[in-house]
Amino acid sequence: MSESRSDIPLHAIPRKTRASDASSNPDYRRDTHPGSSGDSMHSSVLRNAAVRTAGRSLVRNQNKGKGKMRERYPDESDEEATLLGNVERHAEDDLEGGNAEASTQLKRSERPQCSSTLSKSRARQDKSRTIPFRPGDKLQSHFPPNMVRNQKYNALTFFPLVLYEQFKFFFNLYFLLVALSQFIPALKIGFIFTYVAPLAFVLCVTMGKEAYDDYKRHLRDREANSQKYLILVPPRSHDPDPGPHTRSVPSSSLRVGDLVVIEKNQRVPADMVLLRTSDPSGTCFIRTDQLDGETDWKLRVAVPATQKLAGDRDLMMLDGEVYADAPIKDIHTFVGTLTINHTITSSSLPPDTSSPVSSHVPSPTVEPLSAENVVWSNTVLAAGSAVGFVVYTGSETRAVMNTSHPETKVGLLDLEINGLAKILCAVTFALSVTLVALNGFRGLWYIYVFRFLILFSSIIPISLRVNLDMGKTVYAHQIMTDPDIPNTIVRTSTLPEELGRIEYLLSDKTGTLTQNEMEMKKLHMGTISYGFDSMDEVAHHLAIAFGAEHGRQASLSTGAQLATRGRRDMSSRLHDVVLSLALCHNVTPVANDDGTITYQASSPDEVAIVKWTESVGLTLVFRDRTRMELQTPTGSRLSYDILELFPFTSESKRMGIVVRETQTGEVLFLQKGADVVMARIVQRNDWLEEETGNMAREGLRTLVVARKRLTQQHYAAFKQHYHEASIRLDGRNEAMATVVAEYLEKELELLGLTGVEDKLQDEVKSTLELLRNAGIKIWMLTGDKIETARCIAISTKLVARNQYIHEAAKLKTHDQVRDQLEFLQSKLDCCLVIDGESLQLCLNSYKNEFIEIATKLSAVVACRCSPTQKADVARLIRQYTKKRVCCIGDGGNDVSMIQAADVGVGIVGKEGKQASLAADFSVTQFSYLTKLLMWHGRNSYRRSAKLAQFVIHRGLIISVMQAVFSAIFYFAPIALYQGWLMMGYATVYTMAPVFSLVLDQDVNEDLALIYPELYKELTKGRSLSYKTFFQWLMISLYQGAAIMIMSLVLFENEFLNIVAISFTALVLNELIMVGLEITTWHIYMIVAEVVTLFLYVISIAFLPEYFDLEFVVSTRFAWKVAVIVAISALPLYVIKAIRSRIAPAAYSKLL
Repeated sequence: MSESRSDIPLHAIPRKTRASDASSNPDYRRDTHPGSSGDSMHSSVLRNAAVRTAGRSLVRNQNKGKGKMRERYPDESDEEATLLGNVERHAEDDLEGGNAEASTQLKRSERPQCSSTLSKSRARQDKSRTIPFRPGDKLQSHFPPNMVRNQKYNALTFFPLVLYEQFKFFFNLYFLLVALSQFIPALKIGFIFTYVAPLAFVLCVTMGKEAYDDYKRHLRDREANSQKYLILVPPRSHDPDPGPHTRSVPSSSLRVGDLVVIEKNQRVPADMVLLRTSDPSGTCFIRTDQLDGETDWKLRVAVPATQKLAGDRDLMMLDGEVYADAPIKDIHTFVGTLTINHTITSSSLPPDTSSPVSSHVPSPTVEPLSAENVVWSNTVLAAGSAVGFVVYTGSETRAVMNTSHPETKVGLLDLEINGLAKILCAVTFALSVTLVALNGFRGLWYIYVFRFLILFSSIIPISLRVNLDMGKTVYAHQIMTDPDIPNTIVRTSTLPEELGRIEYLLSDKTGTLTQNEMEMKKLHMGTISYGFDSMDEVAHHLAIAFGAEHGRQASLSTGAQLATRGRRDMSSRLHDVVLSLALCHNVTPVANDDGTITYQASSPDEVAIVKWTESVGLTLVFRDRTRMELQTPTGSRLSYDILELFPFTSESKRMGIVVRETQTGEVLFLQKGADVVMARIVQRNDWLEEETGNMAREGLRTLVVARKRLTQQHYAAFKQHYHEASIRLDGRNEAMATVVAEYLEKELELLGLTGVEDKLQDEVKSTLELLRNAGIKIWMLTGDKIETARCIAISTKLVARNQYIHEAAKLKTHDQVRDQLEFLQSKLDCCLVIDGESLQLCLNSYKNEFIEIATKLSAVVACRCSPTQKADVARLIRQYTKKRVCCIGDGGNDVSMIQAADVGVGIVGKEGKQASLAADFSVTQFSYLTKLLMWHGRNSYRRSAKLAQFVIHRGLIISVMQAVFSAIFYFAPIALYQGWLMMGYATVYTMAPVFSLVLDQDVNEDLALIYPELYKELTKGRSLSYKTFFQWLMISLYQGAAIMIMSLVLFENEFLNIVAISFTALVLNELIMVGLEITTWHIYMIVAEVVTLFLYVISIAFLPEYFDLEFVVSTRFAWKVAVIVAISALPLYVIKAIRSRIAPAAYSKLL
């Protein structure tokens, strides 16, 4: 059992071993298959299974009182009573007749939920199921509906959830309370509109955006749920039509137990057991790109017993049931059985039906089911058609269990500003209480405290939220209209600033870093090497070899016969290696509708090699399970019988095939595999190790090709021993491997070494190098094999030249994990390559230690990762480091990871748009990440940090002036500026110049991309920190006090003049401050400054209640305002000039 489960990630639900578990073991499968040599065991298993199935209801009734047997569903016994009929009665007779052994066997092998040790609640929770063919509605209703639902809200929860999301931020809650306070007459100050309008505006924009996003999700769900599928339905009695009856139903109406017909290129709607395929051999290929991210096709096999039936109609006539384990996340594991109790005879059929169910299915039959018999939801049938039996629907499907629900993402900048708002609130409260205290808590002092709080509410300006949201919209527009990164879409407009603070990048491999297009680049034969540009020479030699061979009517053993010197010798050697590559694979040619040929295989490497042999003249034209045909450069056909096939596994790291040439009867054993295992199998040589190293450094995936000629006697001896090993009951796999090693894998003739390149996406190498120089640590998380991931890590330069790569694979114990971690602790400059199983063990046993060490490594590559593991890694890095994590991927399997990240980037690629739709940012190429982070991300964060602090400064300065004014005028809570002046100050008089800061840039685009080190500065968060915040606090305190005190010193007889002088000085001061903050002037900034000043001057004429026009146009007014502005702004200009000389900013050194 451990053998067959070696590849299962550890997060699979642990299970107790039991009799039916043997069904998942391929060894058990071999013996229980009808017609296998283990017939004695087969018949005993069938006998027990028949008794077990038939007598289940009897034993349930006998044990009901003792609590040993518990019915899975209340109507299950009724279902079985109607389906099993006579068989059940015979079985009861047998049991009552004292067949104690069968009864004991039944109890022993009964499934775990019927165990006496399980409580009733456990039995209720157990989701394993036994589903009969043609189940009743009552049974089907126990399982979840097959609905896709990605919506976050419904009609009832929309308002409560959106309002909660908004008001859980202190910032918004504070404004809500201030706005509500204005409805109390004693606390009313100024216009209610000035307090309510900004908050209402922010809420309406947010709600509208959320509603629109959720409506789009609803439309996508509705489209997925309404896709039509054909299901088989039982024929009505006396129906003259013998053909299979089908009914079209939407995907959402499919239920457990339905028989669904899937056509070519149709997406599988639920998890199904494969019963029949259009291919006579019972095989079909599926595309799993949305499930595991791999675009290569996977082979699936229909259950042999149902594949043998005459037609789809016969499936509806079967009396049987499917047992399936409880649903789990692991897509590589499935344990179940298909039991056919008995076939229905022609007497049971409708009278007009001519053919009974195919009689060659033995009855009763128990077929073990494993992952290769199941097609998961969200995969696509690549060729032909198939019929499946639905076992899991909706939330119980593997695809849904491996996706997480998206949470609302909030940027770090928003959280930091929320924190600053709390400090400002405390300052406001302290200031209010201080002013009331200085007045001696006279009168209704608590009312005065609240009035002061409302007077000072501009310290936390609501306009900050409006400005930042508008700023985010501008950044999003700039990203989407950037001609250098076309078709980039911003789906979450609240996160552009996060792009400027990324410290960890988690990337998928297939389709993200690579194009998943394999190409054979090199063929090395020891003494000579052929590169990509010299393949025409190979074709020429091959044509000579086959031409000479067929001219002489020679046999295939041309290596010895044509071994003359020079070209003839080279042609024969090339003939041998190309022929071996054309035969040693698991590729099937499939004819398309338009007459073209497509190669199907579970590995894109194999397809690349077969395409290469075709390009040099040797074409694969036919292949089934027993025979293969090649077409030579001369146009003739070579036919081979496939005698044995040893498929590639992650343990063996090699695949082999035994073929016999049909004309000559020559038997060949051909093998190709990884150099680490092939080196000890082939004959001694002095070049293999060196050349594989050279190819690996180029990032090529290497395969060693070897062969052995077998005599008829040698092959017969091998076959006999191999057969004996294959029918052993214990240690079968080891015995079979030993026979292969002893008879075949010895002294193989080394033919050559191939180098296949997995084409990288455009500019991947330069992008990764740039990101590393920007201080971003890069992790690659992939569902692919370790060897492949390692090659890509080297070819993408994720691993520096000569950097040590440490592999941690197949870790089984806690001690092994501890040893690995101790080693990594002492070698932090290496790259870690770890598989999913070992990663899970590390996270289970030493989570904190592993994350602490792994986050210090320069690069980490995790292979064989499930979608959930990818998401878990992203969450762990976020929780442990508190740094910003960006995840990028292109397949449905990357959605969980993208949603778990602070920033998710989806690539629109071959694997569809699922990742792109779930992401915060959608791009079309990995290389666009450079511009997105280094330029747009950096600018967005710097601009928002500057904008936020300036808006806070704008509110603080007027509050300081209010405090000084109140202190001088007997601590009275009277507003210094009322009505339109307060409204105008936050809008018309300052908004445009302040908002123009979103166009500021410190360096140009070229410098930002040439010096990625500038990005590293931002990740420290110095643009908006407590230090910069307190600097702005002191500036506001100084300027507010200076303007107010100087206005009072230059006091004119009328109070009205104080307002005119101080307000004019305040507006001019703010315009000057914006100018001091700008690094690079933009035309809009100049227009904003000039137009705002013009609007202010014009508005003075229309506000006589605040401004005395006669005084405003006088020279006294002009010189007094000039003095006040000079005192408030000049010192700051001087300090800034001195600082830029003494401690210049990093960017200024590049200008």
